[in-house]
Amino acid sequence: MNVHQGTLKHTFMSEGSLAAYLVPAGLALAVAAAITEALAGLGSRWGWWHFMTGFAILRWTAVAGLAAAALSFAGGLAARPATQRAAILLAAAGILIGLVVAGIPWSWMRTAQRLPRIHDITTDTANPPRFEAILQLRKDAVNPVEYGGPAVAAQQLAAYPDIQPILLPVVPTTAFETALRAARSMNWRIVSADEREGRIEATATTFWFGFKDDIVVRVVPAPGGSRVDVRSLSRVGISDVGTNAARVRAYVHDVARMTSVDSTYIIPW
Repeated sequence: MNVHQGTLKHTFMSEGSLAAYLVPAGLALAVAAAITEALAGLGSRWGWWHFMTGFAILRWTAVAGLAAAALSFAGGLAARPATQRAAILLAAAGILIGLVVAGIPWSWMRTAQRLPRIHDITTDTANPPRFEAILQLRKDAVNPVEYGGPAVAAQQLAAYPDIQPILLPVVPTTAFETALRAARSMNWRIVSADEREGRIEATATTFWFGFKDDIVVRVVPAPGGSRVDVRSLSRVGISDVGTNAARVRAYVHDVARMTSVDSTYIIPW
């Protein structure tokens, strides 16, 4: 009987000791991975390292996140529910944080695989709006301002068939004012707003990595009112992981909303 009790006591102590090591280790690794993952992008934005270094850090934080989740899970299994509820809750936190940390790069990778490897989105693929005033700011840009032609247009049409011009039932001056107001509502940095030429140029900066993408809006007369076209182009990167399309889509929605035009009904040209 004494031997049996001694064995049980040793087992419980071993289980408790194992949980006492695994649970804090898993949670600490998860938190460290989360902080490092945040810095992967912010460090690139702040100029601490190249964005490719940030991507490499993301890959390693994903591995660390999975390891943290595994450690936390093992610690949770080792903890005794009757006496170590706190350890189980901490283990659950470690699992959750670790999986979120691993899930963000995984989600990016899945999105990049699903979407075309393009970085130039426009509502007019036949005659894209041209950049002029913003060219000085793109001197060091890797991606050229020249449109990629039919190959890029075909990929955009297949992936984002909803990206189309808007026909507004207002005169060009009113359409331009609306287009400029919508651009400002997007928190872009307005570089140029030329009402005479009907062109607005701006730069958007992504929050996490601080990527700079340039936008040009063109307003021209059209039957029944005005036509508004917009183009969003990344300065670096082969794939934008859908960022430019999302930006154009949001802008089109804002312009349509500000002129009481149903944004689900974009005129197919």
